[in-house]
Amino acid sequence: MTDETAVQARRREIAMEHVLFKLVEYVEAKHPGLLDHIESSLDHLGDPAKDESKDDEAVRDIARKLIASARSERAA
Repeated sequence: MTDETAVQARRREIAMEHVLFKLVEYVEAKHPGLLDHIESSLDHLGDPAKDESKDDEAVRDIARKLIASARSERAA
């Protein structure tokens, strides 16, 4: 991956995380329970890597942090 490819991938990831985070906040405000539903599905979340970098628990930990952040934003 070239430097420019990595930069573009990082920018897309940041943008998508923001859009999805705001979407989850909005839906949770209209339909409480979405965050609980997402949290209960984390056992099915995994890292698709096929090499030594594969770490399902690290992926789940990131998701847990995003959920906790959304809960905290909602409470504010």
